[in-house]
Amino acid sequence: MDALEILSNLTNVFPYFQPIFSADEQRIIAYEVLGRYKTEEEVISLGPFFHDDQIPDEYKFEVDLLLVQKSLEKALELDETISIFLNRNAELLMYSDGEPFLEELLAFEKKGLRLDRIVLEISEQHYKGDIGQLDNLLQYYRTYGIKIAISSLDSESPFFERIAQLDPDILKINLEALKSTATGTNFNDMLFSLSVLARKIGATLLFENIEMSYQLQFAWRNGGRYYQGYYLHPPAAEFIEPDFLKHRLKEKFHDFISYEKRKLEAVFTTTEYFHAKVQDIIMKNKKLVLEELLHILGKEMDQVAFRIYVCDENGFQKSANLFRDKGCWTTQPEYLNKNWSWRPYFLENIIKMRNERKGILSDLYCDIETGETIRTFSYPMNDNDYLFIDISYQYLFEHDQLL
Repeated sequence: MDALEILSNLTNVFPYFQPIFSADEQRIIAYEVLGRYKTEEEVISLGPFFHDDQIPDEYKFEVDLLLVQKSLEKALELDETISIFLNRNAELLMYSDGEPFLEELLAFEKKGLRLDRIVLEISEQHYKGDIGQLDNLLQYYRTYGIKIAISSLDSESPFFERIAQLDPDILKINLEALKSTATGTNFNDMLFSLSVLARKIGATLLFENIEMSYQLQFAWRNGGRYYQGYYLHPPAAEFIEPDFLKHRLKEKFHDFISYEKRKLEAVFTTTEYFHAKVQDIIMKNKKLVLEELLHILGKEMDQVAFRIYVCDENGFQKSANLFRDKGCWTTQPEYLNKNWSWRPYFLENIIKMRNERKGILSDLYCDIETGETIRTFSYPMNDNDYLFIDISYQYLFEHDQLL
């Protein structure tokens, strides 16, 4: 892209706006500003211009500031409940210590634009400046009510550490990876971790690049409050009616809710089934020693489980593992006396089982040793002994509502 051509024809530089929709209101709550340039033949994205390391920062800043001016001027006609997302590369944000950009925002505040409607979408890709100075600048902006969103970080950046340092208002998740058939459980696990982290720090998850219905459902299921992408609406030069997709989104969410409720019902039904089955086996064989009881359980649950063991209330293993390998149950004595209280939710589930006297079916997780996606059924044998039955992926696959 010819930078000099753009700088010589700044009248051809203008903003496009891509709407961002909310799950709770099913309406547009914000627009992201995207740079465009009109050539004689077409309208093109200014993304390559801003990502070109050969173009001096002062050129980029001049074009960027013009986009800010034009977009905020147009934003004055929007309802005051709608926010404006401004993409800010960290290098560009630090240009002249960030003062010219803030002065521009303050000028629009005088025109009636509340600064708490501004969201700075920060990208730190390839940023080689002082992180401390950048963080100080962002905290200074926040004193004016400006919100911070993290859109992407360099692959070498300590992502979770930066989230902890910045304490952003919004975490923006790119769903581009969902297009790949190679996307595995790691992506899902990362999103689960992010959703937990977002909840802990009071941040909102925004999913972008939603191009198909299943991606919208994925975003909804993984705690996304805000959504953006061509499936919902492409970037455009003009704003659209805030309730443009309200009816369609309500229908979609109704479908998602119905599907999720069916899955939850399947988990509940399976839990009840395992509870009754295990309780019956234990009652019929309560005079057997622990090792013999585990072998009876293994035989009865041969097509369901692949690992069975017993722990005390503090997480110390009171039995060897009974492990199913190549169709046969084998004993793993090396697991005797190992402690599992460090596992997430372990002690919480022990207390729950002790008080409710009922078995629990865990959520999906990746088994440390086999690498497979599994669930664990836990059962209170008495006040001191707790049975753990690891359910195989094969069984979950055959009962796909459990996946």
